[in-house]
Amino acid sequence: MGEPQSVLDPLTSAATFLVATIDEDGEAGVRRLLTELDDLRKSVGFRSPGLAVSCVTSIGSAAWTRLFAGPRPAELHEFPGYSGPVHSCPATSGDLLFHIKSEATGTCYELAMAIVSRLRGAATVVDETSGFRYLDRRDLLGFVDGTANPEGSAAAAAALVGDEDPEFSGGSYVLVQKYLHPLDEWNALTVEQQEHVIGRTKLSDYELPDAVKPADSHVTVNTIVDAAGVEHEILRANMPFGTVGDGQLGTYYIAYSATPSIPAKMLERMFLGTDDATHDRILDFSTAVTGTQFFAPAADFFDNLPDAPASAGADAPEYRHVAESAVAAAGSDDSLAIGSLKGVV
Repeated sequence: MGEPQSVLDPLTSAATFLVATIDEDGEAGVRRLLTELDDLRKSVGFRSPGLAVSCVTSIGSAAWTRLFAGPRPAELHEFPGYSGPVHSCPATSGDLLFHIKSEATGTCYELAMAIVSRLRGAATVVDETSGFRYLDRRDLLGFVDGTANPEGSAAAAAALVGDEDPEFSGGSYVLVQKYLHPLDEWNALTVEQQEHVIGRTKLSDYELPDAVKPADSHVTVNTIVDAAGVEHEILRANMPFGTVGDGQLGTYYIAYSATPSIPAKMLERMFLGTDDATHDRILDFSTAVTGTQFFAPAADFFDNLPDAPASAGADAPEYRHVAESAVAAAGSDDSLAIGSLKGVV
């Protein structure tokens, strides 16, 4: 199995999620960045000892065809979006995903600036979201998020492609969605009502007994058990995000999985319903505003990229490396490097 990117690393205190689309004739520039990303991470990490700087880089289905000739991950496809009887979630644009993690917001920002600077003229950031650790790993609804994540070998089995697709073993399918929470409505519920929505106790974070856990609770709907009685899991790396001034706050949902069929089944149950529930009750207090799917190859994939397809653009813009001396010599302002970072919140 190829050595995975930092998919299995512990969650950090801060994260930045960049989703970008490739510009017309930007393929060569993106390919060049992909080969330089690990050096960029090392540069930021070396200047930030002890802050666990990492970046998981993922590629969308359409982008894969534009960037690489030859084989592709067996199950890579565009996110379809879901429209149910009560709630829906959109499919939104995105060719590249950079999941930057660190124990400090500043190092996430530094690496994000370096990436965006090198993407100028090759790709455009369509969403930037900064996540943070909230209290004792809670989401903004007040519940601990990620308790049921698999650990150790179970996490690797849930998140990483194995021998079933040997050319892409060690990789992972990635699904991201942004959910906004109407906290005034949520906080109008009693704690007991909130616990029945989630399926866990709020303070102590224990799963409710089956006898009292509603069929439309988030825990129940997202429990996937096959005909043989085997439960199938994903690895979540969710982070709270938001701005208090305009009330645009919520959860950045990111799922790593060995197959996209498992998070897809969870979303089908959430939005389209089950035999016992019309929808996941949490959706009454959590609105999906984005949805995009990617594949994160194993780390060594970026050391020797597959050949570019014949149709890929050959003339990539030169990168403008962020160096104070070069900026001064040019008489420019490098603050523009972050100018193309823009989010939807």
